[in-house]
Order: sequence, then C-alpha cells, then structure tokens
Amino acid sequence: MGRPKNFSREEVLEKAMPVFWTHGFSDTSLQDLERATGVNKSGLYTEFRDKEDLFVACLRHYLKSQEKRGLLTKEPLGWKNIETFLKNGPLHKGEQQGCLSVNSMREFAILPNEAYGVVTENRALLQHLLAMNIEAEKPKMAPSAIAEMVLSFFSGLCIESNLKAGKTSSTRKVENFMTAVRSL
Repeated sequence: MGRPKNFSREEVLEKAMPVFWTHGFSDTSLQDLERATGVNKSGLYTEFRDKEDLFVACLRHYLKSQEKRGLLTKEPLGWKNIETFLKNGPLHKGEQQGCLSVNSMREFAILPNEAYGVVTENRALLQHLLAMNIEAEKPKMAPSAIAEMVLSFFSGLCIESNLKAGKTSSTRKVENFMTAVRSL
C-alpha cells in the first residue's frame, strides 16, 4: 500500500505556475518544480504524467483563473470592458510579467501539442468576447477585425511587460490605443 499524498493538486499548480511563468517551459527543471512545490519527483509523477502534463495543467489552471476574473463579461458590454482587460489582463507582479499563455507562445516549437491547443482555444474565446464587447459599441468597422487588432495589441503588451517597463507605461499605451480603437 502506497503512502497517502500530503499535497493537493491545486496547491501544486499554484506553486508550479510561477516557476514556468518566470523561466519558461524549457528552462524549468524538475528540481525547480520540486523545490517550488515541496513535492518530490515521485509525488509529482503520481499526480502528473510528466513535466509536459504539469505544464499543461498549470496553463489550464491559469486560464481558468483569468476567466473567473470576468474582465470581458461584465455588463454592460463595451469599450470599458476592453480597456479594463488591457490594463489589468497583463500581470505586473514580481517575476510574473505579462500573461502565462502569451509568454508560452514563444515556446510552441517545443511545447506539447496539447499546450498549443489550450492556447489557441483560449485565444479564440478571447477574440469572441472582444468582438461581443466591440459589437455593443456599434463601430463603423467589423467587430471581428477590431477584435483581432485588440488581441494582437494585448499579446504585444504582454510580451513587452517582460521588459519591466512598468504599469504606468503600459497604462499610457492602453489609453492611446483605446483612443484610436474607439474611432474605428
């Protein structure tokens, strides 16, 4: 009979996620994950098939937590939701900069196919939510086209936040972008 596990899956995800976020998938070692989670290799492999499985689980956990924030689903739909999403979506917290999902896109060549699917599915959902908010504002341009531009801007903002330029710089860029987008 095996020993009972003395950790929860959720706790492991919460502790492993910042490690992947900070170092990326390829530069995160099993030792880094053991140190961060306090769970040894055999315990991690009891809960997750391998490092890839743990990474995908962290990515799903992160995206679910972002969805719960509801930045693009607050009523009434519109520009205010989009501006809030752009200002508060990318994280500026210690070593966790930008968005785990966007940051992981830089490693698609080495990530498991499942991670690619999780990220692309989430981007499609974001684009749909952005388009719904834009449509509520009755723009002159097609909401889906504007949504593509907003999502591209968001990705750039997330990547750029890794330069640690700061929230003030990011906020100014979002405000300028929103001025331009509102005129479309």
